[in-house]
Amino acid sequence: MSRRPFFRLAVAALPFALAACATPVNPSDGHAEDYGAVTPLPEAARPEGALLPPVPQPPERPVAPTSVTDPAIPRATRVDNFVDYTVQTYGADPAYVRSVLAQAQVQQAILTAISRPAEAVRPWRDYRPIFINDARINGGVAFYRENRAALDRVAAETGVPAEYIVAIIGVETSYGRVTGNWKVIDALYTLAFDYAPRAPFFAGELAQLFALQKAEPQLDVLQLKGSYAGAMGMGQFMPSSYRLWAKDGDGDGQRDLLTHKPDVFASIANYFVVHGWQRGAPVVARAQRAEGAADFKPENWEPVYPLANLAARGYTPAPGQPTAEGATLLSLDGEAGMEYWLAYRNFYVITRYNRSPMYSLSVHQLAQAIRAGVGP
Repeated sequence: MSRRPFFRLAVAALPFALAACATPVNPSDGHAEDYGAVTPLPEAARPEGALLPPVPQPPERPVAPTSVTDPAIPRATRVDNFVDYTVQTYGADPAYVRSVLAQAQVQQAILTAISRPAEAVRPWRDYRPIFINDARINGGVAFYRENRAALDRVAAETGVPAEYIVAIIGVETSYGRVTGNWKVIDALYTLAFDYAPRAPFFAGELAQLFALQKAEPQLDVLQLKGSYAGAMGMGQFMPSSYRLWAKDGDGDGQRDLLTHKPDVFASIANYFVVHGWQRGAPVVARAQRAEGAADFKPENWEPVYPLANLAARGYTPAPGQPTAEGATLLSLDGEAGMEYWLAYRNFYVITRYNRSPMYSLSVHQLAQAIRAGVGP
């Protein structure tokens, strides 16, 4: 939900550890903080008409109240308040919640990892080869071929192309091979009660874990394994994403995102649909920059700029590239120099899985390479 590589790799690429939560641990996620503020167009040069409305999104997931997360409150009291909050909000059994929390362990290694200063953001020319390489592409082609019937069925039902589902799994967990070895209960317990900067989010996710277990009683929360941020399964869903948007892909009455591929495929596709995916619409287009055009760094990735607006700024689709009603501009330092991309609505949807624009473009390019390898 960003986005999505574990321990050493997860520390270096934290957004990968929080897939499907759309809320990175590090608030510097490539938006205005480190990408630059929006560059206004002179009034006289603006095309007629306002910007387009943002893509409708589901409600924000709740975070835990201050009675649970305020570090000035004694820890034992915060734990008691957490139990009350989880019972009142989700109808969890208080005795069960207390018994599970009594077995959770604080993991200092997680606190050490998450407290390290963020590494410098890689430029696109260095980031892209991590995911766009022969091993990742060939692995995706093989994975698609092995699971083609189930993937194509989900694609037909949802409008999310199968290659994008496969690419998400490839980027997140190397096609299910690297899903994390931390106990999810330990990870969320540690970050909820011992990491004050993001305690509201992680305590909220810990409460969602108990709500998820109530909805999916086959899950043993004491045995669930995942990333050190608490993301689980082949698609690395956080508990709230799992609870709210996971799907039973084969009608067996359970939603198993850990190893059951029909559920994994349906759930990744549903996540995209819920966040606004448009069937048959483009994701990005390579853009041309007019000579003398000013730099333009939008404050986020919402596709609110009509193409006429971007053209007035000096950015137009390259010949033969797809077009859509609204876009934003992505400027990346590529291997051969600056690259300019028009990012459409479906690109924005991928950023809801992980907010890094380079992650989202990697997913797109990996998906395109997988499709080319598989064929029509």
